Amino acid sequence: MSLDSVTQSVDEAVSGFFEPIAKWLGEVVFYTVPVGGTDLPLIVAWLVVAGLVFTGWFGLVQLRRFKLAVDVVRGKYDEKGSTGEVNHFQALTAAVSGTVGLGNIAGVAVAVSIGGPGATFWMILCGLLGMATKFVEVTLGVKYREVHPDGTVSGGPMHYLPKGLAERFGKNGKVLGKVLAVLASFLILFFGLFGGNLFQVNQSYAQLVSVTGGEDGALGSSAGALLFGILIAALVGIVLLGGIRSIANVTSRLVPAMAGIYVAACLIVIVVNITAVPDAVTSIVEGAFNPEGVAGGVLGALIIGFKRAAFSNEAGLGSAPIAHSAVKTKHPASEGLVALLEPFIDTVVVCTMTALAIVIANPASWGEARAGEEIGGVTITSDAFETVLPWFPYVLTVAVLLFAVSTVLTWGYYGLKSWTYLFGRSRASEVTYKVVYTVFAVAGSLLTLQTLIDMADAFLFTLAVINIIGLYLLAPVVKRELGTFLEFVRARNADPNAGNGGDDDDQEPVKTTV
Repeated sequence: MSLDSVTQSVDEAVSGFFEPIAKWLGEVVFYTVPVGGTDLPLIVAWLVVAGLVFTGWFGLVQLRRFKLAVDVVRGKYDEKGSTGEVNHFQALTAAVSGTVGLGNIAGVAVAVSIGGPGATFWMILCGLLGMATKFVEVTLGVKYREVHPDGTVSGGPMHYLPKGLAERFGKNGKVLGKVLAVLASFLILFFGLFGGNLFQVNQSYAQLVSVTGGEDGALGSSAGALLFGILIAALVGIVLLGGIRSIANVTSRLVPAMAGIYVAACLIVIVVNITAVPDAVTSIVEGAFNPEGVAGGVLGALIIGFKRAAFSNEAGLGSAPIAHSAVKTKHPASEGLVALLEPFIDTVVVCTMTALAIVIANPASWGEARAGEEIGGVTITSDAFETVLPWFPYVLTVAVLLFAVSTVLTWGYYGLKSWTYLFGRSRASEVTYKVVYTVFAVAGSLLTLQTLIDMADAFLFTLAVINIIGLYLLAPVVKRELGTFLEFVRARNADPNAGNGGDDDDQEPVKTTV
């Protein structure tokens, strides 16, 4: 029996077993209600409302504290002796690598095909709102993180939900928090294996095959797929062995590189078509408020834009605090401010650049997709760039591979922290997880397992419901932490040498007492 027939049999067997479960779960989690002639997923409304609430609660923190956030990333307010494993920049790039990916390339193309150019406007607005949500959850992630005897750090909703709720609401809060922590860990672990690992490897392999001769090319065979999977698994396994410091060292170089390549290509398309920019911007703004040919009109464009942004930047889902919690800082809100840059980079910059390039280039495939034909998002984006750069599919392949590898690495770390919360931090437990995760990377090039990927999406957005309830209940804690950090900033600005004393080996422990 050939490898192709084996993998096909596995795909069919898994799909047949899980399809009814995945379909039911998807209908529940992504339940929609008709609004103005189109369907609104309630989970998207849940995420957007959270962004609105936190934007108001913290007084437009994403705008008023943007410069301060950049200063923190630059290290202006670093303190010697701070507990943690990575600096602010490394924590940011590690988290960004988990969100910037194929969704920024393919998902945006689908959004402007269904919702028209106007979806871009609403996508930007949702990204700006998501900055406030990200600030809240990451501040809590650092506030309630756990520092282990070996100096490594664990954080995320599985830590701040039980600790924070117990601190605010006593015994009942502790019990509820424990239940939510176990559930959150399982949901993150499941998505990490299928959405953050298997799907990324599968899609990057498909793009690589498409530019190397297709199924008849050098990598089109099952042997080629297996070789690709083994290479990715080996790379991921080696980096995972080094923990967050190793991941941060890779992503701090990989993320700027992949973003630079992709944004540079976008700018080339824009510059070459510079005379079309004013009309493109006009179509985006007018399309946001007076869209033509979009189901549901303005609401239709709004919902599509919000949906793409919410699915892209993961604000409110509870995943990013896991990476950010490893930062070296004594002030939780400092990393919360750094984290608000994440949706800005992911959605306001990268997603918008993709949308603008497509609208300006106006490739034939985009027009066909808007007319109702089923055309892949990657194809539309590739065609848009190919109007200016005939060799762009090769550049896109490099970008997709970089995006995929960085995402697999970051979700490998997220999954590890969930695994160790559920099964303990013993060496045997960690090695078991890393072996399982690398095996999934190999399987990603051979199997599609679309049904399980659909389930993983549903699981991740189920986490958003749990996480945001916790964010609402713990928002007063974040308010206090922000005030404390702003006082520190004022003192540091008055005396630049303040806070620089101490020795790196004499680290102040993070308070984790409930």
